[in-house]
Amino acid sequence: MTTRYRVEYALKGLLAVPFVLHSQPTSINEEQNGTCLTKIAATAQGRYAEILRDVEEMINDHIKQQKLGTLQRSKLKLLVPSVGVFFTPLQLEAAFLYQDNRRYISWRHFVPPSFNDIRLILNTAQVMSLVQTGPVKLITFDGDLTLYDDGMCLTPENPVIPRILHLLGKGTCVGIVTAAGYTDAERYHSRLYGLLDAVRASPTLTPAEQRNLVILGGETNFFFRFDPAAPHLLAGVPAHAWALDEMAAWTDADIAALLDVAEKALMGCVRNMRLPATLLRKERAVGIVPRQGCRLAREQLEETVLVAQRIVERSSAGKKLPFCAFNGGNDVFVDIGDKSLGVMCCQKFFGGIQGSESLHVGDQFLSAGANDFKARLACTTAWIAGPAETVGLLDELEWHMTQLQLQVEKEKERKRKDGVEATVEMEVEAKEKEMDTEGKKKKKKKRNDQGEDTHMKNHEKSPPGDQTGL
Repeated sequence: MTTRYRVEYALKGLLAVPFVLHSQPTSINEEQNGTCLTKIAATAQGRYAEILRDVEEMINDHIKQQKLGTLQRSKLKLLVPSVGVFFTPLQLEAAFLYQDNRRYISWRHFVPPSFNDIRLILNTAQVMSLVQTGPVKLITFDGDLTLYDDGMCLTPENPVIPRILHLLGKGTCVGIVTAAGYTDAERYHSRLYGLLDAVRASPTLTPAEQRNLVILGGETNFFFRFDPAAPHLLAGVPAHAWALDEMAAWTDADIAALLDVAEKALMGCVRNMRLPATLLRKERAVGIVPRQGCRLAREQLEETVLVAQRIVERSSAGKKLPFCAFNGGNDVFVDIGDKSLGVMCCQKFFGGIQGSESLHVGDQFLSAGANDFKARLACTTAWIAGPAETVGLLDELEWHMTQLQLQVEKEKERKRKDGVEATVEMEVEAKEKEMDTEGKKKKKKKRNDQGEDTHMKNHEKSPPGDQTGL
């Protein structure tokens, strides 16, 4: 969905009420009484689950109104006016119970449900819904702080690599949609060599499955596909195969004009806030990076993002082209395009995959200075807080898929057993019917035989006929 973080804040406020009413922090003095603490936790869990169930129902109603084109009747829209599009339902109650069994939210007495708790519950709810409505056809990832640490590379020992190979082996398409705007394959290979080499060396992946890995750099500007025969295992893809129709209208003059405006805005921030930074201009991006040995404060980065965004969006060039101003952790860049377009380019390339069949995983979803935020316009999303959470999310996705498969197998076995039992019952009924019919035949024959015997006896006992007339 597009503005899920607003729903996250709303949920945090809703869950604060039962925490205040039921957490009972003084109960820690009764620690020896395990029954008492268990009862308190069960009460809190029930209230939390009830609230999330109510919100889940509101989301379901919102989706219904969304399909009918009557969003003005959505209660959720009334409560959260800025709420956007939902691509799937969200199983919030089940997701809460899943996370509560791992984070023990209901057992806490002093720390209420946090933003991180809500974020993870929503991630789980999204994964559950995708698995139920599945299959998941496309998963896209951000790079820095999603697959690897900020500024680092995807090295061979990274635990996310075998999980991505597993996705590819199951037929899932995988895209890395990154702000890194390199025009050549060599630079991307130097950042992603651990994954690329592993895909090439995999003994189980077919050539078709290998080619389901793509890299889209500069948000939505440089598209590469895995190619084992290419020098750096990546081959450029012609724009007509992936670029959206609206992108055909982008001209070099408009791109240069937008970058000129962004450059002036960024340099203005460097001067005004005395930032120890230098300008870096690329083919389709411009940004500021700190001087060697320096770091920029978070407040300086966010101020620069907001200033650049405001100036560019009010310019004539900014009204012609989509762009993304974002905080990269220790730098600020303004890119042509954004990740909603990047994800949609991947969806187009793989044959028109729908938003409800896609998942984008990233770490930047706050509205200010976050380049993953707009991916919510294109597909379902998962908001993670580091590479370790990405690994956990993929494990969770696999676990839910396995559980669903087990349920399907159990249902098949139940139907098979029901079918066998029904067949046996039918055979028994048929046998009983046959025996009943045979019994009736025997009784009828017996009656007939008895009738014939009686007739013969009567005939023998009757007096001889009158023969006087003879």
